[in-house]
Amino acid sequence: MVGAALACLLGRAGLEVALLDARQGPLDRDVVGQGSPSMRVSALTPVSRQLLEGLDAWAWMASRRVSPYRFMQVWDGEGSGEVNFSAEQAGVSVLGHIVENDVILAALEACLAELPSVQVRFGARVAELESDDAGRTVRLEDGSRLSAPLVVAADGARSPLRAMAGIDVCSRDTGQVAVVTTVRPCLAHGGVARQVFLSTGPLAFLPLYIEGGERHCSIVWSTTPEEAERLVALPREALGGELAAAIDHRLGEVTVTDRALAVPLTQRHAERYVLPGFALVGDAAHSIHPLAGQGVNLGLMDAAVLAEELVTGRRRGLSPGDVALLGRYARRRRGDNAVMLALMDGFRLLFGARHPVLTLARNLGLSGVDRLGPLKQLLMQQATGHRGRLPAACRPFSRRAAR
Repeated sequence: MVGAALACLLGRAGLEVALLDARQGPLDRDVVGQGSPSMRVSALTPVSRQLLEGLDAWAWMASRRVSPYRFMQVWDGEGSGEVNFSAEQAGVSVLGHIVENDVILAALEACLAELPSVQVRFGARVAELESDDAGRTVRLEDGSRLSAPLVVAADGARSPLRAMAGIDVCSRDTGQVAVVTTVRPCLAHGGVARQVFLSTGPLAFLPLYIEGGERHCSIVWSTTPEEAERLVALPREALGGELAAAIDHRLGEVTVTDRALAVPLTQRHAERYVLPGFALVGDAAHSIHPLAGQGVNLGLMDAAVLAEELVTGRRRGLSPGDVALLGRYARRRRGDNAVMLALMDGFRLLFGARHPVLTLARNLGLSGVDRLGPLKQLLMQQATGHRGRLPAACRPFSRRAAR
């Protein structure tokens, strides 16, 4: 998703781009977003929506399936602390949208198909990365070679290109595994994203609107490896019972409608984002615990900032691979990403602690946040993506025109 968004941004600015994708072909837009929801979803902030609207991707996404949420409930399953957020308090129409990853990617692929300066090459897997005075060259597994002044790695948390470039990564095993599935609760979700912190990790019920109804949720349950193995092995009826009990039966009985998958959670941060003629974006640069749903939003912000710097550099006559130009991108993004990674790790450790004093402290903290307006506003700004210096592509159209 992040690589496709970056290619769209650059292509719309007239830069020549080759997008290499190991998949054998594009998604079938006649199938995506139809029928049962996919288990792989993202929580898009209003800032990310603004970016996708500017790329003319959002309208098609909305015609298929996007699920807005206007409220958030976060509580401690080990105590009584709770905090509630609303779009009205944040000064936005919605706090975000839950969208299937395939819907996002299919919309971006349609945008790419309309850009004459972008060449999309499917079935292309990189075997080797080389450098020379002119820039970078990638050799594909089929033996073909492509050269460019800049190669951008948007190839995921275990990025092969990152390894080929010799960039080290700081990895931290969170000790948790995410169990993901889709459920149908007895009660309507009401456009509320719910998250409870349990002793083994956070459990999120993310609202989905399927055929106009409010009776589906995407589940992300971060827990210990042993507990994840047990949960995935449960019959659907038994898993539904455990999910309902874990959120205090706030949505009544829960029916599991899909298989459950277990995904190990490792937090990673590349030691550097750029080299001459080379840059990392998205999960290739950083992967984060899913408890705040910020992963793809950080990646889309990477894409927007890198595109902005490259377009600015072109106006100044700089090569896209210029290390000073790329350094500006790295400075603008690394700090924000590092803060978010640290925050998520801190939340995970705090709510995973079982000491009575820490349990009391976090319960008081949650309840205090609900009463402290300024702090609550700050947290909502973080959650909706309105923080720091936003790239032009992520600002409202009226503000872009004013610049």
